[in-house]
Amino acid sequence: MLAAFRSAILIPELRRRILFTLLVLALYRLGTFIPTPGVDIGKIREFLGTQAGSALGLVNLFSGGNFEQFSIFALGIMPYITAAIIMQLLVTVIPALEKLQKEGEEGRRIITQYTRIGGIALGAVQGLFLATAFLGANNGAFLLPGWEPGFFFYFVVVVTQVAGIALLLWMAERITEYGIGNGTSMVIFAGIVASWGPQLVRTFGLVRTGEVNLIALLIFLAFIVLAFAFMAAVQQAERRIPVQYARKQVGRKMFGGQATYIPIKLNAAGVIPIIFAAALLQLPLFLTGVFPDSSVAQAVANFFTPNRFPGLLIEVLLIIGFTYVYTAVQFDPRRISENLREYGGFIPGIRPGEPTVKFLEHIVSRLTLWGAIFLGLVAALPTIMQNLTGVTTLAFHFSGISLLIVVGVALDTLRQIEAQLQMRNYEGFLSRGRLRGRTR
Repeated sequence: MLAAFRSAILIPELRRRILFTLLVLALYRLGTFIPTPGVDIGKIREFLGTQAGSALGLVNLFSGGNFEQFSIFALGIMPYITAAIIMQLLVTVIPALEKLQKEGEEGRRIITQYTRIGGIALGAVQGLFLATAFLGANNGAFLLPGWEPGFFFYFVVVVTQVAGIALLLWMAERITEYGIGNGTSMVIFAGIVASWGPQLVRTFGLVRTGEVNLIALLIFLAFIVLAFAFMAAVQQAERRIPVQYARKQVGRKMFGGQATYIPIKLNAAGVIPIIFAAALLQLPLFLTGVFPDSSVAQAVANFFTPNRFPGLLIEVLLIIGFTYVYTAVQFDPRRISENLREYGGFIPGIRPGEPTVKFLEHIVSRLTLWGAIFLGLVAALPTIMQNLTGVTTLAFHFSGISLLIVVGVALDTLRQIEAQLQMRNYEGFLSRGRLRGRTR
């Protein structure tokens, strides 16, 4: 593996891509220290210290700590991610968008433009909501002296956040085009990993003062390593359905007769069900910002807080439900069956047509159940680790959500670098155990 990294550095084109990606990510992290005008960062950081497992804590996690700094990237790239998920669902239900997607590169470019506009619009709405319901609450408790809640302040916050989202999208697109991977994923990856270092330093400082037990911390870190290995295995786990193509003769040549397979991943939905569930749980939790003096709003928000058992149970059930919905949208057995019949393919032992559809539906439903349970355990991981070890300072930043994102992006980046190496006849990252998706 180290030899493969050395080979990657020695290839001029790949070295330029890696260095360009690191440069853009460094500029992104530099934006963390550019605050939104009029916001008292110290008070926000103190408030978020008590909201680690809440919706605002989740926003801070995905933004890579930009929210607690309330920088120009406070909302991170999540508005664009949300818009992309919504657009992906709309493509499957709106015939015009589905037709546009099938038009090739030009159609996908138009859909990407719609997604970009939708992400910026969502960012503007979320920025306005945060300015009015969060920053402007309690007579501007989070504002610097000389600033007051009002139209001018709200306008400044919205314009700053919209500009930050647009700049972040531009950076992500540059990484995608000139870097080594999916820019959107790399931005989220960099933000999460960047928060780990300060948290580890802070926790080891608590060990020196005796506030955190060293043995418990070592058990916690060992648990993290095991979680990394388990998630990497699950992310690459797949069921391969064998497919045989019938032979046919055209003139004097024989075509077909090839054997291949349909890969069905155990966790086909990725981290998207977790994001959907978190987005729904944000609605009742934000009631405390809209109605800060209402005891009913406080009770509802406390009930849905993932830190407590009722909220955690609801979150797990939502994740399981969204896993089934999103997998059904992504994997259509009927369409796959029609494509197999059109190209002369069939699953050995299964008749073409409706029997193939039922067979694929049965396989997908069984895999989706285990994938949904896995995602539910991932969401519950922070609470489990906190209760087992008593280490509360790292439980949220090293949560199952963040680990799953880091593992997924790391594996995808390794595949892309490995593909670049194979194009130049270099040995890949894994000489024996192959990464899923590597050409055999």
